[in-house]
Amino acid sequence: MKTVDARGLSCPQPVLMTKDALASKENAYEVLVDNSTAKENVTRFATNNGYKVSVAEKDGDFVLSITK
Repeated sequence: MKTVDARGLSCPQPVLMTKDALASKENAYEVLVDNSTAKENVTRFATNNGYKVSVAEKDGDFVLSITK
């Protein structure tokens, strides 16, 4: 599983980092963000590219688990 830590970054940076990670063709990814806008944008990007996304909240951050 590849982990992308995009906490503290504003869009579009979390989406661009997720795009780069998805290019590695791994089976699963975990994206960490700390604001709802980044959560929504990364979720939208991943689902529009055929991935499934589940979101959990942990210590004020969002953990997005992305799978194909």
